[in-house]
Amino acid sequence: MGKKRIVKTDGKGAEAKAAPAKTSSKKKVESGILHVQSTYNNTMVLLTDTKGNALLASSAGALGFRGAKKGTPFAAAKVGEVLGEKAAELGLKEINVIVKGVGSGRESAIRGFISKGFTINNIKDETPVPHNGPKPKKPRRV
Repeated sequence: MGKKRIVKTDGKGAEAKAAPAKTSSKKKVESGILHVQSTYNNTMVLLTDTKGNALLASSAGALGFRGAKKGTPFAAAKVGEVLGEKAAELGLKEINVIVKGVGSGRESAIRGFISKGFTINNIKDETPVPHNGPKPKKPRRV
């Protein structure tokens, strides 16, 4: 069972430990870059300012989707919506989009983000394409 602990308190009670009011210290950003990385298993979205400094990030796994559900377009749309709500608090108005990967959440993450009222300047696809790929397997000996 273990030892019993005795907690000593002052006469002030729980009211003395009230947290101070949280002030919005986040910087205001007019335009930014939305990086969408969509794999077969997950969709990760990162919002940066125009210089490339990360502001907000989220993924399907971070929202509570597990297993095969992480790679669905529905999960990607939810990620875009959640990030859109947070970006609206920063004062974001227009974005450039960079998409990377071949997953099914490519478009739906962008659609979820712009459903919160942002304007898109351009969409750029930076999916890496292998020129030759890895060395093939040796033929099987039977």
